[in-house]
Order: sequence, then structure tokens, then C-alpha cells
Amino acid sequence: MEEQLRALLEANPAVAAITPHINWGAHPKGQPWPAAVLTVISDTQGYTLDGPDGLSAIRVQIDCYAATYDAAKDLSRAIRAKLSGYSGGQFQGVFLAGLRDGREGGTNEADRPFRVSMDFMVHFTH
Repeated sequence: MEEQLRALLEANPAVAAITPHINWGAHPKGQPWPAAVLTVISDTQGYTLDGPDGLSAIRVQIDCYAATYDAAKDLSRAIRAKLSGYSGGQFQGVFLAGLRDGREGGTNEADRPFRVSMDFMVHFTH
């Protein structure tokens, strides 16, 4: 799922116009903003009485970082427009489950990026 979700976002013209930086787990140190960081929050496999059904319900947090709030919001809107309600290939459905705005901590306020954080429920067939 991780490779497919990243490829889906990287191939989207609206997202690519804002950033080429879509990373799992962390944004590489020294790389410019804006960027998106994806994290699996939970992954639950579906079951039937006969065993696993091949469908997972995965909660993915996508943090959109940028030097300004407007740029972080623009990236989040582009990602949301692509993913919210998406289905295709192994994705049975992707649904926005929550959204938060904030700012990263740090010792120098000027270096702290703005963040828009979204949670998506991803229903994925293995």
C-alpha cells in the first residue's frame, strides 16, 4: 500500500505542482519545504469465518509542511482533492477521517514549518 499511495500522490499534477517531496516516516533533513510526510497509524486486516479476506483498513496520517500556513494548506487541499473518495486499482476506497492545523515546535520560531495534518482511512486489497 505504501508504494502505491506514494506513487498516486506523486503522479497527481496538482500535488506535483506544489512539491516533489512525498516521504514515508520523515522528511529528509536539509530538503526544502513544502513536503508531505505519510505515516501509518494503524493497519487492521479483515477476516471472515474462513480466515483473512485480503482487505485491510489502514489509517494513514499525512502531514503537509511548508514555510507558510497558506502553502501548507494549499498542499493539503491538493492531496485531499486527490484522495478523498478515491477508489481504483487495489484501493477500494480512501476517505478523509480528520484534519488538524498547527505548527511544529523548535528553538527558532523562524525555522518552524507550518503543518496541516490529515487522517485518511484507506481500504486496500492485498
